[in-house]
Amino acid sequence: MSKSLGRVTRALDAAGIPNRPVEIGNATTARMAADLVGCAVDQIAKSIVFRGECSGEAILFITAGGNQVDDGRASTLAGEPLGKADAELIRAQTGFAIGGVAPIGHLTPPRAFFDPRLLDFAEVWAAAGTPRHVFAIAPADLLRVSGAQQSDFTE
Repeated sequence: MSKSLGRVTRALDAAGIPNRPVEIGNATTARMAADLVGCAVDQIAKSIVFRGECSGEAILFITAGGNQVDDGRASTLAGEPLGKADAELIRAQTGFAIGGVAPIGHLTPPRAFFDPRLLDFAEVWAAAGTPRHVFAIAPADLLRVSGAQQSDFTE
């Protein structure tokens, strides 16, 4: 088991969530992940990481698979302009590589915001630390364990 996958599994255990990550194969888009899991695209909880232009920190937006982050709304929530987070920043702060960023199990938990669209479902699926692994979770549990703030930041 990779270190990243192990951190996600331990975070699930610590939160009392019995679900385990499953391997689905490489999924590079929310649509691909949804097709592999067999769910609606909006049931994929994407972890989108931006760089705070003032703080230099990674800022996480957990959003439904079919939604796009609105840059203006996201910047307002973050309290600073946002830019593209590079692979080095993402790896250093979260411990994950691009393509497998989980919403939980970070080395240093980032400020995080949560798309309320995810709460429309009984179950959502999120990356589990690798591009090949995901885990199922009730969205209210994901909101709780991610430490994210429910916010309107999508287009």
